[in-house]
Amino acid sequence: MNLPFQKRMYFIPAGCMAFILFFTVFGDKGLLRIFELKQDKNRIESRLADSRNDNERLKREIVALKSDRRYLESIARKDFGLVRNNEVIYQFPQVKKQP
Repeated sequence: MNLPFQKRMYFIPAGCMAFILFFTVFGDKGLLRIFELKQDKNRIESRLADSRNDNERLKREIVALKSDRRYLESIARKDFGLVRNNEVIYQFPQVKKQP
């Protein structure tokens, strides 16, 4: 089962091409790695955009806390239960629903 010399010569370039193709797809800098890195980049950019939005919201809240008396009063009422003088607070018991 000895192949002729000309047919064996086709195996060398074919083997080289298979080797190059393997490392092009699966290598350390191959197509799969590039795809993974692009996905990571997109995730990081999304988190960055969310962080920037949160940062802007917090900046607006800081400005409101420093300058807007009504906003400060609403926070004091809602979070701390504070009331003004001569205000009457009505508290109603919560009704439990029966299944």
